[in-house]
Amino acid sequence: MAHPSQLGFQDAASPMMEELLHFHDHALMILFLISTLVLYIIVAMVTTKLTNKFILDSQEIEIIWTILPAIILILIALPSLRILYLMDEINDPHLTIKAMGHQWYWSYEYTDYEDLLFDAYMIPTQDLAPGQFRLLETDHRMVIPAESPIRILVSAEDVLHSWAVPSLGVKMDAVPGRLNQTAFITSRPGVFYGQCSEICGANHSFMPIVIEAVPLKHFEDWSSLMLQDS
Repeated sequence: MAHPSQLGFQDAASPMMEELLHFHDHALMILFLISTLVLYIIVAMVTTKLTNKFILDSQEIEIIWTILPAIILILIALPSLRILYLMDEINDPHLTIKAMGHQWYWSYEYTDYEDLLFDAYMIPTQDLAPGQFRLLETDHRMVIPAESPIRILVSAEDVLHSWAVPSLGVKMDAVPGRLNQTAFITSRPGVFYGQCSEICGANHSFMPIVIEAVPLKHFEDWSSLMLQDS
């Protein structure tokens, strides 16, 4: 999860987030190179008293500064399109979960089970246990098996919401009357935090998302316990 004064992204917890981080670094390096070149040219033009007639009127340099930006845009566009298509791929998910946005909490339904569903409300600050995070903890976590492809169906019951978990590289709008889907794979067991990322009313800041990825055996034990309780 994020920590105070953090300037970069959260550590990647899914293969897709790793791809997004690599693309970010790739695009940022191109941006630095362009900025450095432009700054050098500006400083050189301002400080030098010499004039080069081949720069003032030259077909060759005009060809270069027309083709070079096109090549740079291709170098950015191709990896971006690759990641966009990868994010749309949903191959044989092991588990499907429907996340429904409400004002102001999330409800989860494990559609592969007959009666496994629950609501996840934020834990008030005064009820937090030692070590829990303010505004990020919920009374029920969305438990999933680690290293397994998970499909998330996202919708809303009242207004627009957005189901987002940065460390997994997942962000999907929850639209009333529409069922959107996305997928992810957690690279390791752990607890991953997210929040609603679409302004949805007065308590928009108070509907966090908590995903707990556990080994498959532990997930089976948890699901059996939840089904017994229901």
